[in-house]
Amino acid sequence: MVVTVTPNTAIDRTLFVPHFAPGQTVRASHEAIGMGGKAADASWILGELGQPSLALGFAAGETGRRMEAMLRARGVKTDFIWVQGSTRENVLIVPEDGIGQTTIASESLIVTPDDAAKLSAKVESALPGASCLVLGGSVPLGVPPAMHAQFMRAARAAGVPSLFDASGEALRVGLEARPTVVKPNRVELESLGGGSLTTLEAIWKAMLALHERYRSWPIVTLGPEGGLALTPEGGFRITVPQVKAVSTAGAGDAVLAGLAASYARGQNMAWGLRLGFAAATAVLLTPATADCRRADVERLQPQVDLQPYP
Repeated sequence: MVVTVTPNTAIDRTLFVPHFAPGQTVRASHEAIGMGGKAADASWILGELGQPSLALGFAAGETGRRMEAMLRARGVKTDFIWVQGSTRENVLIVPEDGIGQTTIASESLIVTPDDAAKLSAKVESALPGASCLVLGGSVPLGVPPAMHAQFMRAARAAGVPSLFDASGEALRVGLEARPTVVKPNRVELESLGGGSLTTLEAIWKAMLALHERYRSWPIVTLGPEGGLALTPEGGFRITVPQVKAVSTAGAGDAVLAGLAASYARGQNMAWGLRLGFAAATAVLLTPATADCRRADVERLQPQVDLQPYP
């Protein structure tokens, strides 16, 4: 079974507005509620695709209960550590005039060292039956950035592949644990010291350097341009069908879900890339974060093209 770990769980409330300007009263035309937290997003998407997973992490309060109910409604097994405070409720503002999307992220979980030790025990007990371990996102205040790295080292010791997606300090520290797969976007790859990566050739060179240093297989998402992947089967340039995006939130997490499904089903990474990028494109068609429809994924999957690269 796929095991996902989300230290900083969340629900995302997406507000669609005609326009957005600070300092003004803006009335939303409609809203959508979706999952938040990268690994939990992956579990929610896997549930829609009929792939079982176990979601672990910290949760709290009424928002946490709603988040857990959303996961369970899709058949996801949950076993959260319940802590003080509240699971986050992030607000995403999507202007319908095409101006960029804004995310307001909150910090509201209160995690003690004892809570962290309990989550560590749950992760280690889940590893013997895991097909892979998916980790990602931020960590709550009070939790060391090395938590992801700790879990990935435990996964390696248990012979379980780890799939990792984070940004900032959590990404840099997590890479030291050498995850099996790491999924940065272009900006996150640049933050690792690659400078401005404006061409596929520059991105590929930075990917090769990352693999050389950490021995991780990098999958780089490039928005509507698709992605680049370095895998045990070789390099791939991934192109995706072009669709009119309703919201982009959670699309990258769908790539994690597709790759996790490939490990669970004994498929190669090329298969997982096609599924993941199809799911990512399907997420664009829905208003809620990390939401998609299985029928859309199945329709889009044959349209995802993988070509050897370079």
